[in-house]
Amino acid sequence: MGNYGDLSRIYGDAAGEAEKRFLHLDQGFRSEYGDCEGLSYFTSPGRTEIIGNHTDHNGGKVIAGSINLDTIGAARESKGSIIEIVSEGYKKVEVDLDCLDQIPKEGGTLSLVAGMAEACEKMGYRVSGFKAYVTTNVIAAAGVSSSASFEMLFCSMVNHFFNQDTIPVTDYARIGQYSENHFWNKSSGLMDQMACAYGGPILLDFKGDISVEPIPFSFSEYGYEMVIINTGKGHADLSAGYSAMPLEMKAVAHELGGERLCDTSKEELLGHLNEIDEKLGNDRAILRALHFFNETERVRRMAEAVREKDFDQILMLMRQSGDSSYKLLQNIYTNENWKEQKIALALALSEEFLAGTGKGICRVHGGGLAGVIQTVLPKEELKDYIGFMSRYFGEENIYPMNIRLTGATVIR
Repeated sequence: MGNYGDLSRIYGDAAGEAEKRFLHLDQGFRSEYGDCEGLSYFTSPGRTEIIGNHTDHNGGKVIAGSINLDTIGAARESKGSIIEIVSEGYKKVEVDLDCLDQIPKEGGTLSLVAGMAEACEKMGYRVSGFKAYVTTNVIAAAGVSSSASFEMLFCSMVNHFFNQDTIPVTDYARIGQYSENHFWNKSSGLMDQMACAYGGPILLDFKGDISVEPIPFSFSEYGYEMVIINTGKGHADLSAGYSAMPLEMKAVAHELGGERLCDTSKEELLGHLNEIDEKLGNDRAILRALHFFNETERVRRMAEAVREKDFDQILMLMRQSGDSSYKLLQNIYTNENWKEQKIALALALSEEFLAGTGKGICRVHGGGLAGVIQTVLPKEELKDYIGFMSRYFGEENIYPMNIRLTGATVIR
């Protein structure tokens, strides 16, 4: 049995189940690499976006939180320059730190690990060889950031083994973003990585250096539950759609003389709307810019509502966020595959259920276009809601979520 540290500090009442997962992790490491003495253990959660849909990449604000699904790993240093990682159910990834320039881009986990290693070196951090075995219960390709969870786990290993636990979590996030941008050709922001790395509910401001403020908030204190529903469509073929959102917003910003929309204002946009429309020939870009400005303001107002414990205002702002994502951001389905609208269907069905209760909200969650929705509703309605939605999406795709307070870390 490994020395897993204080699992109750991270997992609370679920510490017993967590210990079983770590025992399984030991077995996996032993099967792959042999002796598992002297391992270090790591955890990195998935994340939920509470409000602030697609604002991070243009310098906006987000309220997000880490969740009680996580990626865990057992690892130890090894001699030489080879990083070896086995993610359970997949082939081993081997990255030679002396040959990063020879690793192909957009090659899945191999490219992601190589990109993070390169980012560490460029940022002045030490990285060397290690062996790791990883498993996860974060829903894959479903908007709760399984990739960012893995990225932040990698960063916690590099931090612990080679940098004396001195790397700030803001640099964890930049390392993950660099890899996605340069090795995956994905124009990601920093929200996913920050929420996984930091832990707990947090207010993020991306206008300058990343600002992080923990905020004391949970749905359970108001008698509500948060539920994530996987609609059954993954993200693998949607990179172009995701990249278009930040790029279109930045195109509007450039017309207003800024690099990102945070460098401009809604008033400037409205004052030059006709000129921008004629220049870009892209009404959707303008609508997405309007979403950015309004959504960033909603985040500010929600932070105030959290501090004032005004739950009615919190729900109203979350409902408005979902409406704006649907109408202005337009990340509910793709125009190329307009017959497939699983998110729209899940939202419509949820609204049918919520109309009967008069309480609660639902909205797209995360990147959108496919993946998951988020519903917040009274605890007493949870069982009936799960039963209702299970008829259409299967109970195995419905996940009541809790926000956990621990981000990506070595377990002591």
